Amino acid sequence: MKVSDLRGILQYIPRFREKIFVVALDGDVVASPNFGNILLDLAVLRSLNIKVILVHGAAFQIEQLAKERSVVITNSDGTGPTDEATLNVSIDAGIRITNEIMQGLTSVDLRAAYANVIISHPFGIRGGVDYLHTGKVERVDTQLLRLFLDEGIIPVIAPMGFDGEGKTFRVNSDSIAFEVAEAVRAMKIIYLMADDGLCVNGEVVRELSIDGAEEVLKRRKLNPNLASKIEQGARACRSSIPRVHLLNGLVNEALLSEVFSHEGIGTMIYSNDYQQIRRVFKKDVRAVMGLIRQSVNNEELIRRTRADIIARIDDYWVLEIDRTLVGCVALHCYEPEKMAELACLYVAKDSEGQGFGRKLMTFAEKRAAEKGMEKIFALSTQAFAYFQQKGGYREVPPSALPAERLEKYQTSNRNSKVLMKNVVGLSKVPKAL
Repeated sequence: MKVSDLRGILQYIPRFREKIFVVALDGDVVASPNFGNILLDLAVLRSLNIKVILVHGAAFQIEQLAKERSVVITNSDGTGPTDEATLNVSIDAGIRITNEIMQGLTSVDLRAAYANVIISHPFGIRGGVDYLHTGKVERVDTQLLRLFLDEGIIPVIAPMGFDGEGKTFRVNSDSIAFEVAEAVRAMKIIYLMADDGLCVNGEVVRELSIDGAEEVLKRRKLNPNLASKIEQGARACRSSIPRVHLLNGLVNEALLSEVFSHEGIGTMIYSNDYQQIRRVFKKDVRAVMGLIRQSVNNEELIRRTRADIIARIDDYWVLEIDRTLVGCVALHCYEPEKMAELACLYVAKDSEGQGFGRKLMTFAEKRAAEKGMEKIFALSTQAFAYFQQKGGYREVPPSALPAERLEKYQTSNRNSKVLMKNVVGLSKVPKAL
């Protein structure tokens, strides 16, 4: 591990300490060779004083056990009808997998306990179909969960519930994870499954707003397992859970990579300003200077002192992802000529290739239009092709610059190319904080 990687992790620890993560494991993830690595990742979370509640599914094990017994089951994931035979197989499979998880947690020196905390009632009759022994969560015994958590014990919750008369119901584990997280006010739900998350055109969708998640469910045909997690994730974010993560549990270190980096490797559903462009504050100036230092050294950007930035601090904006600054831009307006300069456009190296530069560029252009500017220009020694290809800028002679800016240009001796475009008619700038 690089020292820089460790520094990146350390920024998250104060934010996560003593917070609750609900980690939901699909049955096929528990059965995979990577399960041992997930246990080690959980041990890392606990060592950082992050409280963990473990919810597991059992669909994979139910289907396997049904084959061994030559039993025809009515449903394996707890979303359809559960007849008597299916319930019996589900109970036996659930006991096996819970025991396997308990053994695994013990092997990495983690204290754990089976938590009978799901009070459920029948799912009922839907569309004329009786769901029989399928149940849904009525309430969660949060008092027992908190007793475990306060003692440093990981509660392990099976995909089963019981009513007041002691009857057993098969309950979908994705919904249990949501209900538990909501009840204990968890900071995150992390779903570990055998898929990479939501993929569109072969690419993993890294971030998904609540509205985006609900739109995906309406317009895209997804496999039922993924659809279930996106549905519960959207519900969670509509409720009180800031983040829900969908990860491939078959990939080593997926859990830690998602939790301790702002890019992540799976799909994150979020409920608040996970990503925002906001004004620069005085406390940010040192971070901005550190962000652009290498680009200044490479003579891509002009050198700016702390006093320079503070003197025009209202012109500077940063792109922040999960409270981490990953990019910046400045917009200097020249009122008499109704022209604005797009300056100090930079995105951190480890965040390149994700469209953040284009996002900052578009933000500056729309803000210039909102302020009544008619044209926007940029001066560049090395990134001029980017402005032309990505932003539609065209090269113009330096004489096209506002008089005040032309004077500075001529004394700088940088011989920058001048790129310009019209911004009249651009829509209003999106809300930024």
